Amino acid sequence: MRPLRLIYTLLLLLLTLLAIGACTSPMPQHPDQLQYAELHFQPPDVEKLVLSNGVRLYLKEDKELPLIQLTAMIGAGAMTTPQEKTGFNSLFGSTLRTGGADGWTPEALDEQLDLLAANLSASMGPYVTQMDLSLRSVDLDQGLEILSALLRRPAFAQDKLDHARLQAQESVRRQNDNPGAISRRLLMAALYPDHYLGFSPTLETLAAVSREDLVRFHQTYFAPNNLWLAISGDFDRQDLLAQLETQFGDWAESDVTEQVLPPIVRATSGAIQVVEKDLPQTTIVIGDLGLTKDDPDQYAVQIMNYILGGGGFNSRMMREIRSNRGLAYSAYSYFQTGRRFPGPFIAGTETKNSSVVPVIELTREIMADLRDIPVTEAELQLAKESKINSFVFGFENTHSVVGQQMRLDFYDYPDDYLSAYRDNLAAVTVEDVQRVAAKFINFDNQQMVLVGNSGDFLKSLEGFNLPVREVVLDESP
Repeated sequence: MRPLRLIYTLLLLLLTLLAIGACTSPMPQHPDQLQYAELHFQPPDVEKLVLSNGVRLYLKEDKELPLIQLTAMIGAGAMTTPQEKTGFNSLFGSTLRTGGADGWTPEALDEQLDLLAANLSASMGPYVTQMDLSLRSVDLDQGLEILSALLRRPAFAQDKLDHARLQAQESVRRQNDNPGAISRRLLMAALYPDHYLGFSPTLETLAAVSREDLVRFHQTYFAPNNLWLAISGDFDRQDLLAQLETQFGDWAESDVTEQVLPPIVRATSGAIQVVEKDLPQTTIVIGDLGLTKDDPDQYAVQIMNYILGGGGFNSRMMREIRSNRGLAYSAYSYFQTGRRFPGPFIAGTETKNSSVVPVIELTREIMADLRDIPVTEAELQLAKESKINSFVFGFENTHSVVGQQMRLDFYDYPDDYLSAYRDNLAAVTVEDVQRVAAKFINFDNQQMVLVGNSGDFLKSLEGFNLPVREVVLDESP
């Protein structure tokens, strides 16, 4: 046995040496010398169709697991909520989910979902109302029955509304516990004055929402021709369509009035709001209005923001404020691309009270450099490669692919938005970055919120040439 094993070993060694000798190119001496074939990416295909009564379907089969995920989206949200009823969105979403439906008491509905081991949630955003359901594929018929009942005939049980209201009011009572939440709330109110996007709920506005308000919204906007359904997972297409026809086919179309969105009026000038909190460090947020999805500069802005503060340790804010100066543990920035209105541009950090003014000065210096001095080619390439390479991770989950395609259509994105996305990022130049920095970085327009012990820095804020306002929070609303 031993001689035979030795022969096998020698043969294996000989084959290995022959294989090495057959290589015509030398081994790379450094990982940077490795060469790869060019990657080609095509967004996954999603089937689209419309039922006879106007329900829009987005389907993609995935047999990997015996599960199905569904997202139902109604094309109306809380954007038109009057200020005196701010918080309507959270109460509607919660009570839609927990308030039962015709033929289902809230308790019976929860019990049935537990028996199915199904997860069901509901929420309302500024523009849409959404329900998400995940369950085993063998239970699809029962899941669709429940989903249909809640979409078509929700009960909005009064006791469930009262419970949701109490929970929301308790959150209001605790809203001043977190300096980050305080700064975010005040900043949004400053960026979107007298607008839904800047409103925050109070005990009074939550109390003003009635069950009749929920019913009225449902009757106005819930209709099959205003319903979008994204479905993915282990289903048979023909069986699925038959079940959808059973649950939704007799739901008659209706005239749905499109929501008239309130316009945004920009604040006349920037300002600094200071909230006194007995804390060892101050939370700093700086913001301005950014851009919408229709702005062709969105790609250059993404690259610019990566370099500014969106690239983690590769960003200038993190490198200068944390690594080089040791003034903060973290520093960041982001541009939120707005669907219908300009989203916010926000930069922020936390630092000890005595360092507040130096940190703001340094942040402004970093912003000014982006605006006034071209970025380096190395920075540009790193930012583009990072954004381009991370794009594919948005397609790991099958249902996220289907839901994303549904939302792109709802918000009227171009048909080639996904397929052209990486090319648009790759086309960004040094000049583009400097141009959008000059367009979106304007110190006179920026809103600033500082939450901390202001005794160390309040008087020095006058040097930023913005009006300073001390905000006194209601600590026991």
